[in-house]
Amino acid sequence: MKFILTLSILCVLNTNVKAQLQLNEIMKGNGFVGVWPESPEWSIDGRHIYYYKKHTDSLVPTYYSYQLQNGQTQLLQPDDWEQRWVYHPELGRLNQFRFHQNELQYLQDPNKLIQSYALFANDIWNLQIQSSISSVAFQQGLSLFLFDFNSGKAQQLISYRKKPDGQIQKGELGSAESMLFESVRIKQLQVSKTNKKSVFNLPFEPDGALQIDPSARYVILKKQQAQPLKPTEVPHYIAADGHVFNEKSRSKVQDTEPSEELFVHDLAADSLVKLDFSILSNLKKTDRELIFHPVIFASTQALALVDIRSADNKDRWIVCIDLLTMKIEELEHQIDSAWIGGPGISSWNFEKGTLGWLKDAQVIYFQSEESGFSHLYLLDVSTKSKVALTSGNFEVYDARLSKDSTTFYLTTNMIHPGTRSFHVLDISTKQINSVLAGLGAYEVELSADEKQLAYRFSTSIRPWEIYTCPLKKTSNAIQITESRTDVYRSYSWQQPEILSFSASDGQSVYARLYTPKQEDKNGAAVLFVHGAGYLQNAHHYWSHYYREFMFHQLLIEQGYTVLDVDYRASEGYGRDCRTAIYRHMGGRDLQDYVDAKHFLVSNYAIDSNRVGIYGGSYGGFLTLMGLFTQPGTFACGAALRSVTDWAHYNHEYTTNILNTPKEDPEAYQRSSPIFFAEGLKDPLLILHGMIDDNVQFQDVVRLNQRLIELGKKDWWMALYPVERHGFKYATSWTDEYRRILELFDTYLK
Repeated sequence: MKFILTLSILCVLNTNVKAQLQLNEIMKGNGFVGVWPESPEWSIDGRHIYYYKKHTDSLVPTYYSYQLQNGQTQLLQPDDWEQRWVYHPELGRLNQFRFHQNELQYLQDPNKLIQSYALFANDIWNLQIQSSISSVAFQQGLSLFLFDFNSGKAQQLISYRKKPDGQIQKGELGSAESMLFESVRIKQLQVSKTNKKSVFNLPFEPDGALQIDPSARYVILKKQQAQPLKPTEVPHYIAADGHVFNEKSRSKVQDTEPSEELFVHDLAADSLVKLDFSILSNLKKTDRELIFHPVIFASTQALALVDIRSADNKDRWIVCIDLLTMKIEELEHQIDSAWIGGPGISSWNFEKGTLGWLKDAQVIYFQSEESGFSHLYLLDVSTKSKVALTSGNFEVYDARLSKDSTTFYLTTNMIHPGTRSFHVLDISTKQINSVLAGLGAYEVELSADEKQLAYRFSTSIRPWEIYTCPLKKTSNAIQITESRTDVYRSYSWQQPEILSFSASDGQSVYARLYTPKQEDKNGAAVLFVHGAGYLQNAHHYWSHYYREFMFHQLLIEQGYTVLDVDYRASEGYGRDCRTAIYRHMGGRDLQDYVDAKHFLVSNYAIDSNRVGIYGGSYGGFLTLMGLFTQPGTFACGAALRSVTDWAHYNHEYTTNILNTPKEDPEAYQRSSPIFFAEGLKDPLLILHGMIDDNVQFQDVVRLNQRLIELGKKDWWMALYPVERHGFKYATSWTDEYRRILELFDTYLK
């Protein structure tokens, strides 16, 4: 069935009268709302759109194929799903290659599959395109192979070993075996001959993927040095055999940073060179820890781009490596006194950002927060001249270069901070044309010929659905999924108002406001704190916190006013907002909630003595900080899966914001609720999953003991023995939010 996308479909609300929401029903999640589709993909020939749904009652996804020619949707079996050929813009010609059951396959054209003649006993991976259209490189273990589809043969290019394989063992036993057995001597001779041809002995074990340039001459290898990490233990108290068992989990914050070194192996010269990056700006010392992202090779010259981060994530360098001379040239240096991050840049050292060649070996493109917002730039490699392709108080979230390198396809929030719209940018004129810019969010995939769009779209009250249309005629969009249940569609959902208020430092803070009918209003308010820290929830599209969205609808039915705040450090508002919590989590971000309370009291007739606060993960942390450091400000609070001591969280996230505990102990102490527990005076409800492997159960156990020793009253803890960070069972969700509702009804009404 086809659904024509019209403005009326998106904007008109269901006006049917319905009984009040039931907590146990809305906490079923997808079982109540419906199961929306995920990850639309185009087939290479542009005839099908593939997607899947994660049904709550199934351990595996359900797969679908939509056929554009007849408008029919087909249910796929897992084997059919595995056999599909899909298009990914960033892969280029690699879309024609794939691994299937340890077999390398090649699609000569959309209708003709050429299957390799060789089967490989061990796993093969890491496909890399080569200059020859009929060949592709791949990795097996620490070996690189070149497969030629004309001959159907794989040639081993190189195999790396930390020490010679087959070397005679030292000591009496090894010498004796070699002396006694001819078979051992023959095997050693064969290994020795092989080593001379294709085995290269390294003084280290290379880390991760081996990268080879398009000419199959230069191999990039990475050596990582890191301190041994001590894993944590997550006890499971509910098990089939009745015994407790421990699960290994992440390590905690470390005092040392990892570091990497980059090497180039010239296969033609059989030489290994460690690249020297001492020329980098602001390096300060030659032994500073560096992290290297995967290199990006030019296709016609022996050049490679690499994004380098300092391990403390305060410096980012984009450099060009001349593979012929092994010389390094710095093209771009970004520095942040807090930490490098932002859309298209990545706050994680081991995640890549937007970076590539625009014109081969001439111009590169990348994103930078140089202006205070993440924008797209071009840089001429020869002249070092830099041009901003986008500018303004908005963020570029995704930038994809067209096949002919004349256009960028952009996803931004230029229409409104709380939207995600799709645009086409003409590189020569820098003109941006909006293609999909309704009040909501678009997640867009282009077909291989860049003429058709498949996209997910949602609003704040309508979950994600998939649509398709021609790029140049979006008015002809067709909705290909309808996922909402009848019961969800029957309810008249209130579309939350997206507003902004002025914080005490004069900055605008965005929020979602839910208001009860005037006759239902009880004069009390609830403040919701989203998790993740760097996440946006005051927006016009379907929330990650969709259960909380429905819970807030239940609250306004009972007369509460609800404000969901994008506090400082939330996503979508530029660099200064992103880094406002540097060295003090629970500082400026918490003050935004104090200011939010004053905003509600001043403008919505809220009783200042009846404002509660709640949230999960980072939201639970801020709730604790609010009750501990601002006693009397919030009448009560519920803290879900909360960080209580940042020294016990993971390294990657925490050290960006607080540095390491060794170099900045003050930041950890003033940011961790456990050090302020003596300030608790208002009712507190703590809720936590006991097998949480993200914010671990130990966090609240330690806080529990601290509160006991301080003699605190009016606090409670509810534990969920079979739940992780994100709850799985509807019964747990229901119990958790029943307790939260009872807390509000007891202390706010």
